[in-house]
Amino acid sequence: MSRPQTGTPTSGDLVIGGYTPDTDGSGPGLTVVRADPSGGLAPVAEAPASGPSFVVEHPELPLLYAVLERPDGGVAVFAEEPGGPRRLAERPSGGSFPCHVAIDPDAEWLAVANYGDGTVAAYRLDDDGMLAPDPLLFRNEGSGPDPERQRGPHAHQAVFGPDRVLHVTDLGTDEMRRFLPGMVPHPEGPVRLAPGSGPRHFVHHQEHWYVTGELDGTVRVYDEDWREVGGTAASESGEHNLPSHIAVSADGRHLYVGNRGPDTVTVFAPDGPRLERVAEVPSGGHWPRHFAVTPDRLYVAEQRSDEVTALDLVDGLPRAGVRAMGVGSPSCVLVRSRATATGDEGPV
Repeated sequence: MSRPQTGTPTSGDLVIGGYTPDTDGSGPGLTVVRADPSGGLAPVAEAPASGPSFVVEHPELPLLYAVLERPDGGVAVFAEEPGGPRRLAERPSGGSFPCHVAIDPDAEWLAVANYGDGTVAAYRLDDDGMLAPDPLLFRNEGSGPDPERQRGPHAHQAVFGPDRVLHVTDLGTDEMRRFLPGMVPHPEGPVRLAPGSGPRHFVHHQEHWYVTGELDGTVRVYDEDWREVGGTAASESGEHNLPSHIAVSADGRHLYVGNRGPDTVTVFAPDGPRLERVAEVPSGGHWPRHFAVTPDRLYVAEQRSDEVTALDLVDGLPRAGVRAMGVGSPSCVLVRSRATATGDEGPV
């Protein structure tokens, strides 16, 4: 396999992943998007794939990795090229319905969260960023108090945290699973989180973990030892807000949470265990599944209204004047970190 050339990424600022007709969606696969300085969005390339519901990029090479969220599960590797992403390889995800993928900072491991059966898969990467023939597989057992959503394990998000320790939420068992560098299961086992919370996405910030509870509609705060020290409702709308993604601004002043029930984004000011609610604004579409934050904008994947919206940020707060671009069943927004091939201003 030839190594992709550096310095020749696709001419686009965002990469949108989503569901395709064979995975109960209407999207084309991957969509590369140009975002102009005013916030306007325009598609510039597409790449076919089967349900690429989450996408990450290699920290150094012009490569993209996408999970293929289907019953048999897959992981695809794409080269970023001026004409659009080109698929280089595809491997099994090691489980069913993979929904998240992460790459460690040293680009040695690619971790996959398989929602369907809870399996965590880890592929070793070679110097060219390609996947080893077979992954390490880590299965889980257990259930939670919700009889419909927690009959078994459901790995949901994988994040390499401090000291390169991999953390994986399990929505089905109310756990945080941990793996030491080299993909060694943590000797103390998984951390038990609030029963029935259904942990979904999470972020580490200033010695605290902030975790969205998909089933109980909360944002819970944990310290470095995973003791719960705070928390609040993710939305003021009440029950069934179904929080999705969570992220911290680059300056650390704001914490953003997507709420799929009321179609809003809540903004908090994080202060250790305290979360001060600053604002809750409409996301601009229906079912904000995921979003990406830049210093000036929030880009939101509105899964059920088939669009990506762009919300201006003024002093970190979303403002009116939403711009939208149509794309079928989007579920992930990746802001590319490398400059474009055309020499434009790059990611915004």
